Amino acid sequence: MVTMTATELARNLSSVLSRLEHGSEEVIIVRNRHIVGKLVPGAPAMTAMEAFADLFGAISDKEGKAWLKDCRRAERPLRKELADPWE
Repeated sequence: MVTMTATELARNLSSVLSRLEHGSEEVIIVRNRHIVGKLVPGAPAMTAMEAFADLFGAISDKEGKAWLKDCRRAERPLRKELADPWE
């Protein structure tokens, strides 16, 4: 965790943002010897494969096929309901 004054932050904003983007270090902002804020790194980017990795194998192939069949059957009436309301 890094502590810096609001003036230091203003003068070095680009480098501070780079540190937040590429590291996992928090920045505490101080003005007149009082903490006024904290900058924390954003959540790391994740691909769809990474996001759904834990779901692999959660249901069997048979259950998956049944679920897909149910979804496809439910789409047809749903599409009709979602048609243009101004017609």
